[in-house]
Parts: sequence; C-alpha cells; structure tokens
Amino acid sequence: MSLLMVERCGAVAFKRSEQNAIQVRMLADGRLNTGHAGVLLVERRGSYPLIDLRILKTSAQQGEVESGTRRKIKRLLSFQRYCHASRLLRGLVPHTPGSLHLLDDDYLGQAAHMLSKVGTWNFDIFLFDRLTNGNSLVTLMCHLFNVYGLIHHFQLDMVKLHRFLGMVQEDYHSQNPYHNAVHAADVTQAMYCYLKEPKLAEQLSPLDVFLGLMAAAAHDVDHPGVNQPFLIKTRHHLASLYQNTSVLESHHWRSTVGMLRESGLLSHLPADMSQDMEQQLGSLILATDISRQNEFLLTFREHLDNQDLDLQLASHRHFILQIALKCADVCNPCRVWELSRQWSERVCEEFYRQGDLERKFDLEISPLCNQQADSVPSIQIGFISYIVEPLFEEWHRFTEPSLLSQTMMGHLHKNKARWSRLRYAHTPSDTQTHSHAEEPEPEGGGGEGEDIP
Repeated sequence: MSLLMVERCGAVAFKRSEQNAIQVRMLADGRLNTGHAGVLLVERRGSYPLIDLRILKTSAQQGEVESGTRRKIKRLLSFQRYCHASRLLRGLVPHTPGSLHLLDDDYLGQAAHMLSKVGTWNFDIFLFDRLTNGNSLVTLMCHLFNVYGLIHHFQLDMVKLHRFLGMVQEDYHSQNPYHNAVHAADVTQAMYCYLKEPKLAEQLSPLDVFLGLMAAAAHDVDHPGVNQPFLIKTRHHLASLYQNTSVLESHHWRSTVGMLRESGLLSHLPADMSQDMEQQLGSLILATDISRQNEFLLTFREHLDNQDLDLQLASHRHFILQIALKCADVCNPCRVWELSRQWSERVCEEFYRQGDLERKFDLEISPLCNQQADSVPSIQIGFISYIVEPLFEEWHRFTEPSLLSQTMMGHLHKNKARWSRLRYAHTPSDTQTHSHAEEPEPEGGGGEGEDIP
C-alpha cells in the first residue's frame, strides 16, 4: 500500500471542507448552536485511507497483524457471553444499589473486585483489560453508567448501549502501542476520579456526567497512530477535509457521532436534545487538541485568579469538564511509577514508529520521533515540564487542593525526578530497553494516598 494516500471520499467532501473547518473552530469556541447539527458530517472507521504500519515489516508488528483476527474473535465471543448472560438483559434488575449486575459469572471475581475500587488512583487498567479479555472499555463504561444511574435517567436501551460501546471499542486500533482502547479506558477511569472531586461532584448534572464519560471513552477513537503534522505533510484526506485544524480531534468527534446515530442510542430523545448532546461531545473532544493547550490554560488560570468560576452555570461546568478531560488525557505522569512508565514507553514507541515511517519515505522526521536522538526520559521530562505540570498546578488550585490532587502532584514530581536520573544514567538506546529494569523502586512504593475513594 502506498504511503501517499488514495483519495476515496470524492469531490463532495472537499467542497464542504471549508464549511467543516469553520464548524470546528466555532464549536471549539462555543459559538456553534444546535441548529447547525443537521449539517454535521459523520464518519466511521474506514471512511478515510488507512495508514498501513505493516509496511515496516518488523517481526513484532507481523505478530500483531497475524494475531489481530484471533484476538478480535476472542473478544467478540467474550462480549456475546457478556450480553447474553447479563441479568439486566433478562429483566432481572438487582435491588442492591451499586450492584455489579452488568457483569455475568465469567467476570465476577477479580474483575468485579477491581471494579469495586475503580475510583482509586492506583487502579491498574492493564490488569483490568486482561481480566476482562480485552473488553476493559465496554465493561468500565457499563459499570460507571450503572453507578451514576444514567441508564435509567436517560431511558437508554441496553442493547443499543452495548452496540454503541462495542463499536467504540472496536474502532480503536489495537496495533497502536498507545492510542488504543486501553488508553481510552484509562482516560475514562481518570475522568471518573475527577468527576468525584468534592469541588465538582455536587454541582454536576446527569447530563454533565454522561457527556464527561462519553467524551473520555471516545476521545481518540479511530486514531491512526500518527500525529497531525504527519497527516498534513502526506496530504491525507482528513487534513484537507479539516483544513489542517484539529484534524484528528475532529475525526474522533465525527466518528463518535456516526456511531451514536448508527447504534440509535439517542434516537428516543427529542431531536434538539440529541443534537445538543452531539455538539457538546464535540466541544469536549476538540478540547483535547494539544495545540490549544495554552489557550485553555490561560483561560483556566484567569478564572482562578479572578475567582469567578460559578459551577451553577452550565457553561462554566462545561469548561471544567473540558479541563478535566484534558487532565485525564495527559495524566499518565501523575500515576504510580509502574503504570506511568508503561504508558511512557508505549507513547514513545508510537512516536518512534512514525519516525521510522518518515525515514523510510524520505520525509522530515517529526519532533520526538527520532529514536536515535530522542530518548524516552528526555521526551517525558519535556512533556511533564511544558504540558503536564502547568495544567495540573492549576487543577491543584481549583480543587483547593483535594487529597487526589495532592497524590497526583506527589507522583508527578517523583516521576519527573526519576526520569531525570535515568536520562543521565543511560544512553538513549539503553534507556528504552533497560530503564525499568535497572532503576530500583523507591521505598514506599507509589506513595501515600493511592487508595483514596
């Protein structure tokens, strides 16, 4: 498959690209009203030319490709058991509040025990994904919807809900080291922790919670494993469609809308309500565009300096949901070291794969994507210093600060110091392979306050 993408969407999509880009900018600024939802374009996986990482022909990737179908069938069979055996689908609603009635007998035990602690910050999403047979996102979302009573509140059809969540999970690319369904589940679990913050929890409406969890679950759906500059310089269809503005985020949002409509999850709601929910989901997902980091950070800081945030106002709650989603999306350095390190190595592996593609096709190698020049510790120290620390320092102020915020900042500072030691202790090639094996675990493990409710 040629790297230069084959045009598949035709002239009509390109004629509307300018209008789409204007919509994206207006929505991101909160200026697009629900009346425009009727002209919203929707997308699904496969609606654009694929970026085929298999051309690298590495043994590891070949193994992923060959086992992909087998894993998908295994997850499907597990998901079918999950739906078939659910007591809720058989009309047996449990009387115990908070009961894990969305889990059948196959999932009780360790997975159910983990779900009982899903609000703790040291939640191991990798272990949970293994225990749920690759269904971590679906299982987690069903549980959280039950915890918040969202199924009853919005009168959601259980079959449609499972269909939608299954589509979302499957439309993440499992071959991506980082941007996959496990990352989506991790962001969703972090979002749940933030929604439980005392400063925020009592002010949130069911709609706020619904939108926050849905945006977290779908915020990177159908991510191709390469960044926006790569799409732009290879003249990818999506870059043209969205005029090089929030390209991936726009696609994640439009794909989510497409799945909502295909599943019919919100079809029973009034049209204006479902359209407004689609627009608000877009506003949340578009906020994860890292290029808009300073814009959101300055606005957040200004609100905190002026002490003018009023969470009684829907617009202010929506802004805080945007900030919470941004925090959840980049919270890996705030996790305990063992989890944080795994995510760091995964995201760098994805960067390096892009760099290998760019080198193979004589393209300029993107920043952070050159494995010979960019070590994992160096990348992480820069990421923490310029993205994570400034954002979480303001979140720390917003929570006044909460126990969770104190815990996260503690992990963040320890992890940054550890990456700094590793940067000077190893060469770039050694760091990626051996850093976790040669650095002893600090005394006291992950620090205090890991099991906060």
